[in-house]
Amino acid sequence: MAEPVMDAQQLTDFLYEHMMPAQPAYAIEHAGPDGVRMRVPVDERNLRPGGTVSGPTMMALADCVAWMVTVQHIGPVALSVTSSLNISFLAKPEPRDLLAHASLLRLGRRQAVSEVRLWSDGGTADEPVAHAVVTYAIPSSR
Repeated sequence: MAEPVMDAQQLTDFLYEHMMPAQPAYAIEHAGPDGVRMRVPVDERNLRPGGTVSGPTMMALADCVAWMVTVQHIGPVALSVTSSLNISFLAKPEPRDLLAHASLLRLGRRQAVSEVRLWSDGGTADEPVAHAVVTYAIPSSR
């Protein structure tokens, strides 16, 4: 696998330029050879009845962190797009900040496949509340 070409600050700048202000709360906490970790604060807007984090909140975070790990390796290519997102909800997430870690499973010329683990703040990636596999299509003119 190729070494990352962007660090956490470069990814944050890229994210703010291309995604924010749509999701201004997303924060990149780590970007290294092992992948990218992001956090999204959880409040009443992210909860569903029963006091659990909503599925759309988890899917959006999984998609975003997969995009960031892709961009981390291919450089600032804004037109890379999700082509597949398969998520399994494993446990009821607590109504706390949600974290996600993405690592690349495969990086090719035309697509990147990432594995994403999501967990509630206070837990660990070894105690995931959801697991996703996300594929990003990479434009041929990168």
